[in-house]
Amino acid sequence: QGKNELLFADWMAALPGSLHSTPLTNLAIPGSHDSFSFYIDEASPVGPEQPETVQNFVSVFGTVAKKLMRKWLATQTMNFTSQLGAGIRYFDLRISTKPRDPDNELYFAHGLFSAKVKEGLEEINAFLTEHPKEVVFLDFNHFYGMQKCHHEKLVQMLKDTYGNKMCPAIFAHEVTLQYLWEKEHQVLVFYHSPVAVEVAFLWPGQMMPAPWANTTDTEKLIQFLQTSITERRKKGSFFISQVVLTPKASTVVKGVASGLRETITERALPAMMEWVRTQKAGESGVNIITADFVELGDFISTVIKLNYALDEGEDDTT
Repeated sequence: QGKNELLFADWMAALPGSLHSTPLTNLAIPGSHDSFSFYIDEASPVGPEQPETVQNFVSVFGTVAKKLMRKWLATQTMNFTSQLGAGIRYFDLRISTKPRDPDNELYFAHGLFSAKVKEGLEEINAFLTEHPKEVVFLDFNHFYGMQKCHHEKLVQMLKDTYGNKMCPAIFAHEVTLQYLWEKEHQVLVFYHSPVAVEVAFLWPGQMMPAPWANTTDTEKLIQFLQTSITERRKKGSFFISQVVLTPKASTVVKGVASGLRETITERALPAMMEWVRTQKAGESGVNIITADFVELGDFISTVIKLNYALDEGEDDTT
């Protein structure tokens, strides 16, 4: 390997010079689905967004039910720092309050509660401070049990944690590594709530569409990904391809003891990776690609490598 070995902790800094002025909407960027779910607190109550069947299941079976849920809800095993070091630059974040919580804390949540939001944001910030040329996308796309005061708290938390590292919302195609490096911005925050309109550093959610296939069938997933890319362009936004299979209730019941990773993700991995390998970055190609268990296969390096083909392509046209 030698000098070809990509340093994933600083892969953006290491990109060829010709790509520094390429809009980030045209680069291939690896992301994680339910990024925070590496830590799921089995002692926590069930999240408010879970259907009644799940709420009842847990109230009857207690911790056993939560242990099983965890196997299906944990879509990642690496924490934020490890994901960043491995090259992940897009985070899919879902925020919730806890019912009857006197401290009004904000938590990451996916079925069960995960870590406190503040701790996660600080962990990401520590990495960015050490790697000044790396850029992350924080996509706050689901909010549960949040009132106006909670949104205000979250916005203030972002301000306190990232300050000038956040890039104010501009036209998506103006955002290049060169532009961000000059301004010393490293964070783009997408916020799927009307609150975004009032805050300069919040990018509206529709600038980060993430069509969801909602299927356990690999072929259907790949067909869906292909179609969405064809429809993606000319929207002038970032774009997510979710290489993610979603378990149905029946799948969960059948594979209840093994969990998402063995029952679904590992089985479908070869076909999903083949799809990623054959993609092209660029205006009519992929942009952000997210997956469960991002350490499986060569998911991250395969996505990053798509950018190098872009660089060679540019050389050919000159």
